Amino acid sequence: MMMVIKSVDSIFKKNNVFYLRVKMMKNTEFYYKNVFAPKPNKPNHIGVAVIIQYENKILLEHRVDSDRWAIIGGGLNVNEDLVSCAIREVFEETGLKINKNQLQYFNIYDDPSRIAHYPDGNVLRVITVVYHIKLFDFPILKTSLESKELKFFSKDEIIRIKMAETHIPIIQEYYILE
Repeated sequence: MMMVIKSVDSIFKKNNVFYLRVKMMKNTEFYYKNVFAPKPNKPNHIGVAVIIQYENKILLEHRVDSDRWAIIGGGLNVNEDLVSCAIREVFEETGLKINKNQLQYFNIYDDPSRIAHYPDGNVLRVITVVYHIKLFDFPILKTSLESKELKFFSKDEIIRIKMAETHIPIIQEYYILE
């Protein structure tokens, strides 16, 4: 796997040879309306996110790859439609079995400044179709290998956690329209 140099800390010379001391990128980084975001080097990435609400709280996952909290979701496979992707991602990341009748379309987020930069060097523009689902019973959840933790957060709690930057506008709009 190729690792990406995040920044050069220093340059030094030893025995007439120059060396760079660098910081390596270890986590996925997300950007939204950030002039310092890297330019995409791969085709656009289309994915889904599902806002899962129980009472007045939203379920988020603490991502392993970025140490950020994010809405449940993921990438669209070549052979599936958006609703099937949403159902699959919810099951893979939470263990919840949902059906298409439970999903309500919320919005699409396609701002060109929504960027994901992965440790392997891939930089993608992220286009996300967002759905909403409301649960009436507290669910039994199980984390996937992609998550450190799953947790329901209130509106007041969400503003104090480190969110994936591409998901912040989704959460903000959700609470405005709620």
